[in-house]
Amino acid sequence: MSGKRRPLRAAGFAGALVALLAGPAAPACAQHTLVGGVLSAAPVVAAAPSAARQRELLALLRDDCGACHGMRRTGGLGPALTPAALRDRPDDSLVATVLSGRPGTAMPPWRPFMSEADAVWLVARLKANPEGDHAPR
Repeated sequence: MSGKRRPLRAAGFAGALVALLAGPAAPACAQHTLVGGVLSAAPVVAAAPSAARQRELLALLRDDCGACHGMRRTGGLGPALTPAALRDRPDDSLVATVLSGRPGTAMPPWRPFMSEADAVWLVARLKANPEGDHAPR
């Protein structure tokens, strides 16, 4: 051996590292890229659900989420889901909570009932809609 280390292929190594760290249950809310030798995460822009699916998600928000978070989303068994309460919470963390639930709490995983794109849309809607209306925009 000459004492020189053989350089790792950055893209292959970074991809393997991301897969290893992410694990199978991690939400794919960020797209990882190698920029100048540094691994960075950029949010993935998901396509908005159809108008019919938006109505279904809003009904789920009203009926199912509202049962614990309050019909006006001001809290109850679960915390408030108002824009003010969610303002400083990272979107990817909120999406992960929606999809995977919170172990040890009453928050169930909603992954069986919605896609990641649905959860991304729902989080954006919760953060941007102070009136709490239940109609698609």
